[in-house]
Amino acid sequence: MSTEIHQLVRDCLADDDPSAMMRLVNRFRGRVFGLCYRMLGQWQDAEDAMQETFLRVSKNLKRWDSSREFEPWLLTIAANRCRTQLSRRKHRPHTEPMFDSSAADQRDSEDQRTQQLTEELNQALISLRPEWRQAFELFHQQQMSYEEISLEMGRPLGTVKTWVHRGRQEIIRKLQQREVF
Repeated sequence: MSTEIHQLVRDCLADDDPSAMMRLVNRFRGRVFGLCYRMLGQWQDAEDAMQETFLRVSKNLKRWDSSREFEPWLLTIAANRCRTQLSRRKHRPHTEPMFDSSAADQRDSEDQRTQQLTEELNQALISLRPEWRQAFELFHQQQMSYEEISLEMGRPLGTVKTWVHRGRQEIIRKLQQREVF
């Protein structure tokens, strides 16, 4: 068991370091999101499950048995959140469309293509190195400036620019490789 993780958990529990929980989340977010995405198959559901996981972890961190590995405990919580979401999906009412038209079919087809492209893009994003993904998401999804990302990540400005660029290039390469475009 990593003493670094033990120290990080102690910092989270001590409440004297407000950034400790964020460091814990950043350290494991890729693995937790990957598990959630594999189990749920949808980006948004995986994001929700990941957030719920880290909320549960923050509330129950004092219950973690430090004689055991931390990551399996964390991933068990994530898997349980995913199972809960999958169970909710089963119980959602199935609705039938009130009308059937070719315009609706065309819209559905476009929606399907958009969803498929979104899923491909998200799959490429998941496979990025964690620091590239974080910089890319902060820049493109959170629309933060390079300077803001540099401060957020505690990295030099040039490094952040490089990570965003490399993340973008890797996503393009993966999408081309999968013949998405």
